[in-house]
Amino acid sequence: MGRLAGKAALITGAASGIGAACARRFAEEGAAVAGLDLREPSAGDWLEAAKRAPRSHFALADVRDDAAVGRAVADARAALGHLDVVVNAAGVAGGGPVHLLDPAEWDRVVDVNLKGAFLVSRHAIPALLEAGGGSVIHVASVEGLEGFEGGSAYNASKGGVVLLARNMAIDYGRKGVRVNAICPGFIETPLFGGVFEQPGMEAIRARIAAAHQLGRFGQPVEVANLALFLASDEASFVTGAAIPVDGGYTAGHRFGVAELMGLG
Repeated sequence: MGRLAGKAALITGAASGIGAACARRFAEEGAAVAGLDLREPSAGDWLEAAKRAPRSHFALADVRDDAAVGRAVADARAALGHLDVVVNAAGVAGGGPVHLLDPAEWDRVVDVNLKGAFLVSRHAIPALLEAGGGSVIHVASVEGLEGFEGGSAYNASKGGVVLLARNMAIDYGRKGVRVNAICPGFIETPLFGGVFEQPGMEAIRARIAAAHQLGRFGQPVEVANLALFLASDEASFVTGAAIPVDGGYTAGHRFGVAELMGLG
């Protein structure tokens, strides 16, 4: 029996990156999985694992569209029979110094990252309440815990996601719904690549990797493994938390003292 046997999960951003890794791990552990995204997942991605799970479902939906989200959540619930877990992993990058930032770009980033998590939760929470409880997992970021140069819109949206998770934990805890935020460090996903694999970013990319105390970027499955725990009954007393999965990025800073002690 898998760790999520008998559970049904709705995952946004399921076509790639962290969302796809969550869908794959959940399916591997026996969950029925419904994925939402703006595009279809790649052939051979999590759908292959989902074929071995009890049920699977995928739909195209824009998390910024309340009506579309409502239909997608209802369809997922009908396809899976019930909902126990929601993972809000849909997200986009974007930002810049505020005096140079177009309001339309601010809206795009905040609407996908923060409003999208709200809308999906708005439509999915009734299903969790009907089921007698469940787990909501918001994928935030270390940039929702501390600043990062040029990240105004993205950081604001992810900081909002962290507080949304904590507030939902307060609102729904007595009804058996646990709500947590995962705060990944810099993870090698298509979203990451679109920003840090551009020409001229090589030195910055190397410095960011070095800022993680493990000396490397993370992989999507390393975030999905925490999501798996939070979705499972093993996390029955965990709610209202914002948990970094960041290779030590938020632990502090290195200035060369460790090298003097032979720990470089």
